[in-house]
Amino acid sequence: MNIRFRLILMNIMQFFIWGAWLLTIGAYWFQNKHWSGAQFGAIFSTMGIASIFMPAITGIISDRFINAEKLYGIMHILGSLVLFCLPLVESPTTFFWVILLNMLFYMPTLSLSITVAYSALKNSNLDVVKDYPPIRIWGTIGFIAALWTVSLTHNETSVNQFYIASAVAFALGIYSFTLPKCPPLMNKVSDRSFTSTLGLNAFTLFKQPKFAIFFTFSMLLGAALQLTNAYGDTYLHDFKNIDIYKDTIAVKYPAIIMSISQISETLFILAIPFFLRKFGIKYVMLFSMLAWVLRFGLFAFGNPAEGLWMIVLSCIVYGMAFDFFNISGSLFVETQTTPEIRGSAQGLFMMMVNGFGALFGSFASGFIIDQFFTLPNQSKNWHGIWLCFAGYALVIAIIFPFVFRYKHNAALKHAIQHA
Repeated sequence: MNIRFRLILMNIMQFFIWGAWLLTIGAYWFQNKHWSGAQFGAIFSTMGIASIFMPAITGIISDRFINAEKLYGIMHILGSLVLFCLPLVESPTTFFWVILLNMLFYMPTLSLSITVAYSALKNSNLDVVKDYPPIRIWGTIGFIAALWTVSLTHNETSVNQFYIASAVAFALGIYSFTLPKCPPLMNKVSDRSFTSTLGLNAFTLFKQPKFAIFFTFSMLLGAALQLTNAYGDTYLHDFKNIDIYKDTIAVKYPAIIMSISQISETLFILAIPFFLRKFGIKYVMLFSMLAWVLRFGLFAFGNPAEGLWMIVLSCIVYGMAFDFFNISGSLFVETQTTPEIRGSAQGLFMMMVNGFGALFGSFASGFIIDQFFTLPNQSKNWHGIWLCFAGYALVIAIIFPFVFRYKHNAALKHAIQHA
């Protein structure tokens, strides 16, 4: 079977699992269980908690002890079992621990899937910069398919979203064992220092200024991603409390409207090789930061009726905001590190984005919203919330080009020129 098709199928299922519940769990939480918002904030922080250490740990394991594709399959099978049990939970405290366990299994698979894909492409003499983005597009299509499946079957507030995700996770876990072998490479290295023995080589990247700055901004932009994941769908759902908006399409099918963001991703993923070749990694990441400013700013002034075009445009801009940093960032890590630490380096990147970044975004946004943008009747001042988030992204965008002075090196130039 063609290697591209096999990796496409892997990416479709990888992101279908996430898309089946990530953006709709808030609707399930508030409209089905009626548990508190504070408790929901803790639930959404599980992604960050899991990402702080699990991607790095599994990256080290795949670099030293077990084939990445096998570890990838094991994590998905275990995650499937947890998702299947999630609907049985009746306590918000227990729900937190169960969803955390699921995230401990799922979050490492994001970086492991990249490791498996890059390894398979290189072993087939294909160019990761040229050939990976069109494959990764199908992951986004899988996310969209999951959103539409859950929304059109009216399962946005139903436990069925977890059963759907569980079934696909189990199927991917089994399928993973048929993927091309991605064996550990660290054991082939003669270096037997204490750091190498523990598999912590990737953390020495922080000694290099370009990586220290890159990972710092990865964390800051990870917070921006957390903001849109946590509040985007809830923002649209809240318009149901306003009579002139409650019957609009965006309020009836918010998950479908939000899926425009993922549709946009498919276009911007294809554009990554061109933009990298034309502008270089530094400016591609800067474009991402400016896109986050637009993403939040358009939400601030939009509404589901005459302002729907702003919400739709915000979703379109999301494609650039997400892809131009996350996908380009993984390519940056791949081309700037040695093969022996490929898994742990990608895990470190995911740790900064989805770990520390997500936690920072969760706790900081929760505090700011409670203190400054929650009205006496407990409704939210969404206009102020989104403007605040836009200001945060703008400050990052202003600072970034002055501190990140990296220029193309030979490895990345060669990869981009052949894309």
